[in-house]
Parts: sequence; C-alpha cells; structure tokens
Amino acid sequence: MVRARSWWLLLVALVLVGGCHCGDGGVSGSRGGFRVRDEGEVDFGRVLEGTQARRAVTLVATGRASASVTASVEGAPFSVVTASVTVPGAGEAAVDVVFTAGGSAEAGTLVLTSGSSSVAVPLKGTGVHPLTCLPSAECRESRFDLATGTCIETPQDDGASCNPSSRCQEHGRCQAGVCAGTPRSCDDDNPCTVDSCSPTRGCVNTDVVCPASSNPCKVGVCNRNRGCVEADAEDFQPCGSVDCKHANVCFSGTCKSVPTPEGFLCAPATACQGEGHCASGECARPDAGDLTPTFSQVLGGVPVAEDGGPVLLSQGTALLASLCDADAGCRLVSYTSQGLLRFEAPYPDGGPRTLVASSDGGVLVRAPEALESYALSAGGVRQWAAALSALSPEDAGLEGWRAETGAGQVALTPEGNIVAYVTWTAPEEDGGLSTASRVARLVWLNADGGTVLRAGPMEPGLGSGRLAVDATGRAYLFTPDGRLVLAESEDSDAGVAALRLVTLGDGVPDAGLSLSVVAGRLWLGASAFTDTDGGVRGRADWTEPSQQLSPWSEPALMSPAATGYAFALACGRPPGVACPPEEVRVVLRAFGSDDGRRLWDVDVRPFDTEPGSLLEVALLEGGGVGVLADSEVRGGRRTWLEMFTAGKRVSMCPLPGLPHVAGAVFAGGALSVVLERDGVWRLESYALDRGAVAETRGWPQRHGGAAGARRAGP
Repeated sequence: MVRARSWWLLLVALVLVGGCHCGDGGVSGSRGGFRVRDEGEVDFGRVLEGTQARRAVTLVATGRASASVTASVEGAPFSVVTASVTVPGAGEAAVDVVFTAGGSAEAGTLVLTSGSSSVAVPLKGTGVHPLTCLPSAECRESRFDLATGTCIETPQDDGASCNPSSRCQEHGRCQAGVCAGTPRSCDDDNPCTVDSCSPTRGCVNTDVVCPASSNPCKVGVCNRNRGCVEADAEDFQPCGSVDCKHANVCFSGTCKSVPTPEGFLCAPATACQGEGHCASGECARPDAGDLTPTFSQVLGGVPVAEDGGPVLLSQGTALLASLCDADAGCRLVSYTSQGLLRFEAPYPDGGPRTLVASSDGGVLVRAPEALESYALSAGGVRQWAAALSALSPEDAGLEGWRAETGAGQVALTPEGNIVAYVTWTAPEEDGGLSTASRVARLVWLNADGGTVLRAGPMEPGLGSGRLAVDATGRAYLFTPDGRLVLAESEDSDAGVAALRLVTLGDGVPDAGLSLSVVAGRLWLGASAFTDTDGGVRGRADWTEPSQQLSPWSEPALMSPAATGYAFALACGRPPGVACPPEEVRVVLRAFGSDDGRRLWDVDVRPFDTEPGSLLEVALLEGGGVGVLADSEVRGGRRTWLEMFTAGKRVSMCPLPGLPHVAGAVFAGGALSVVLERDGVWRLESYALDRGAVAETRGWPQRHGGAAGARRAGP
C-alpha cells in the first residue's frame, strides 16, 4: 500500500519537472504553455493609405493546461485588438493585429508574453498613396489598382447615359466605350433662316441673306411666304457720303441730303478708341491707344514651332505651348484662360517637340521621328509614342529611309483618332533625289495607344500635301499637282485606299497650299470650291481689269454660311503695268462657295507700310473675320488686331509696343498671343470687340484643327 503511493508521487513529480519547454516559438510554464502556429513574419502586403488591414496570429497550447498570454506591439502603425488572450489547454486562440496604412513601408514587432517568457513576431506592411484616377473620355471609368499602383481604365457599361462630344448629337448612350448619340435636328421651321449645327454651340439658325438692292434706301428682307423681297431701309441710314457737314441718309425709302447735327455719331468705338462725334463740322475722336492685355504671363522659355505649324493651342479653357530653355530643357506647358499655370511637363529626353493638335483625349506633338500624345487631365504625362518609321508595311523595304510628316499633314477625326500623311524619303545618292525615292501613305492611329487602326496603300509621295477630316470622319488629301484624294475611314479588309481622284485643271501651285472642309464642301488653295464627292462647284475668279491681284493660297477660310475667304496682294494699276512695292496692298476677299463669285473686298492695313505678315486668322461667330497681322514701321515691327464684317473693317487696334509675335490663337472671346518683349517671352491675352467668339469650323486643316496658331507670310 505504501509502495504504490510512492510510485504515484514520483510520476507527478516527473510531469511537473518536464512541463516547461522554452524557445522555438513556444513558451511553457507551470500554468501552461503556447507556441505561434505559423512561424515567421506577418506581412500585411500593400494597403491603401488611410485604411486598415487585420491579420490573426494563431497561438497553439503546448500542453493540457491553459496559458494566459498578453500581447503588445512595437511600431506605431500596428496595434492589437485585444491585449490578452487565454489559450485553452490542447487548444488554440488568436491575437488580431491591425495595420493602419500611411504612405510608406513600415515594420514592427508583436510581443507575446506568458509569465516570465515571451515570443517576438516580426510585422511589416506597405502603405500605398493612391493616384487620382480620372477617365480620359466619356464612357470610360478609371480606378486605382492597388496591386500595380497604377490607374486602370475600362469601358463603362453599354447603355449608360453620356454627353456626346459634339453638341450636334443628343441622347448619348455608351457603346463599347464610346459615347454615341443621335443627330440633333436644327430645323426651326422658318424658311427665312439657314439651319446648321456647330459641334461646340449646338444649333445655329442664321438669317437668310437676301440680295442687296441697287437702291441704297431699299434692303432685301426675307418673308416667310414670299421669300426675299425689297423693303424700305431704316430711316436715317446712310445712303451716300456722310461727314460732319452733310449726311446723305434714307427717309421713307428715299435718299436725302440733310445738314449733320452737332454730336452726330461719326465713328464707332473700337477696343482701343472711343466713339467719334461731330463738333463744329469735324469728327472729333478721343486719342487712340494700344490694346490693353487682360493678362501678361512670363513663359520662362522660348516657344518651339515649325513654319506653318501652331505655336499655341487651345483646348476648352486651357492654352498649351511647347517651350525650351538652356536650364530646364524642353517641356509642354499649359495655362488657364486667365494665365494661371496648370502644369509643366518635361519631355522624356529633354529634346524639342512641336505642337500638332489637341482634343479632350490629350495633346498631340511631333518629335523628330515620332508622334507623341500627352494627357491634359494627368499633368501632361506622356501617354504613348508612335515611331513614324514603323508605320510602313513590313515588306516595303524602306529600311534606312527617313520618315516624316509636316504641318498640315496630321488631323484628328471626330472621335479623336489621328490621321497622318507620312512620307518616306530614300537616302540621297549622287547629289539628289528622284521621284522614285519618295513614297507616302495615309495612316489612322488610335487615340488611346497610338497603334495603327488602318492604313492606305503606298503611293509616290509629293511630300507637301494638305490633309483635312470632315465631321463624318472621312479624310481628304489635297496635293500640289491638283489631286483631291478621298479616303473613307471605314474598316476594310484591304485597308483604306484612295477612293477617288479629282484633278482640277492644271493643278494648284505648291506654295501656300491649303484645304478647308465644312458642311460637305471643300475650299482648295484659294482656287476652287468642290463638293466632298469631288464635283467642282466653282472656281475663284481673281482676274480684275482695273487692278493686279496675286492670291495667297493660305490662309484660306470657309464659313458654315457657304462663304469662303482668302487673301491677296493687290496693286491698283492695270494688269501688265509695273507696280511699285509701295503701292502693294493686302486684300481680304469673300467668295460664294456655290459658284466662286466675288462677294466683297476690303483692304487689310491701309497704311503706308510694306505688306508684312498674316500671323493668325480666324472666323468669328456672326460672320466676322479676325486678323492678327504685323508690318514694318519706323522703329520696329508693329502688330495690329483687325476685325471685318460684311466687307467693312469694324475695328483696328495695335498691340502695345513693338513686340516680336511668334504665334497666336483666337479662342472663345479672346485673342491669346505668344510674343517677345525686351528679350522676355510672354503669353498675353486680349479681349475681342463686341463679344466676338472664334468659330471652330471652316479652318484650313494645316495642323489638325482650329485650335492652333501659326506663322504665315506673303
């Protein structure tokens, strides 16, 4: 009996002595022990900044007795949910650890203590600062992907409502990531208006212009039932000469001469000069002054542009320029319409780039041998680059040939895709090039990635064609030999080819080639109007028995109201008679696009200077034409802003000082100019007269759209 009890006491003693094992992730003691089930560090991975992630650390009992464990952490971003747990005998318990993410990688330690012993578990986690992800266009969704740290863009669900980019469409619905709408009807059921649609303004209903009457006191008016008829002009409308002594004015449809009263308005106000009023038989006007800029911003670099290309682009309320300087290299810059800097984006290699065109999808620029796209909504980051040399067929055998595209040879489709006329030139041999050493093709590129969507066949290249795209996405190429090449932008198994060739007489000279397309009509190099199917409507008649006219083929404009505008150098002497340089004038002439007939002429800058240069020209809403031009005057080169309506100059104002103007753009109700004053390059803006707004249609597609400035000269 005593011997049996001794063996039992010995067994208990052995159990008590062997019940504590420490190390290897475990803790033992007289009250029970534990170990960490998954040894090693606890990795929380990538966690979005400002959010929390939770991980459970499992503790396993090492005996049948329970263990009391306290938990704490070292490292501010980490914490435990419960500071103590009990691990039941032969069981498990969990300690929940929380990582509160910041914007960087963090490390810490979980300390587990039972009695006098403890176990340390390494902790780590990476806080990720999210990018601001904005979709590039309607019907696109952009979200931040935590795993890659980038923005991922996906198409929005089909059928979702959207706003079409053109106000000529309505009831937009997303289809395959593109906003498609139905055509907007602009018919106002009024036969006395011309109904059209502007992509930026929507429906535009302008009054029918009736033929002018031979009687100055009669006017042509449109009657809903009878069409154009004659009616009495407004009383006291001038019908002949008007000065501050006598005024020939209409009264009840008859022209009468009456004495001019004191205070009679003899000259309208302009942006730089107040109204003139008659006083003592003379027209008294306040002194004229310079235009006052709404802002003048230092650019911090020299603008980059090629002849015929834009110096400045506008997109919505943004202004864009390409700049270079010795310290900061070359970069894309963007300003608001009030002159505030939006962003400066250095080019990847620091080399110069020239602007091409802009759209909601980004800014298209031309590198020495590539086209590149930069995002407007992401601070000017480069979206893609497409090497021109890679746009030829693989079997074309053009290795070593130089690929290039120039001003007026890149245009944007309504969807924002790119159409480019690319020319490949063989290396020069024996001192020159032959016709066979140059080939070209039309290529469509995707706006999202710069990949080739479709391409036309390789043809002998002339190197100086002008490209335009109409509202339906069809591309037109006008070549110096007078060919008009139409290429539909629809998918085809054989790619896009030249569908129609039209030769216009003996062709159009290479110098100053231009092409404008509006509402189914094209204006070709100040020479002829055609339909978009190639049928010739009429030729511009520049012959004059009483004066000499030498047309400039560019810039030529075409308005939605079926009117074309072009410039010419004119001399008042009959053809064949020598004209002294001092008698040469610049003339703006308007043509009817139905038959090419002359509608009116007006002299540009009728002062005693040499003809100078046309720096920028734009159509203004309401039938006006805005012109920025300069000319040499005593002491330097002077620049003037002029506006014309219906054959009359309505204002003419000089820019302050004698700046060197590199380029400009008419955008909204302002003229923005890149110029140099006293060795400093600036961006300046000037408000236009009478709320004039630049039209977005009718431009010669020399550089991809209306939103761009250029340099031009005689």
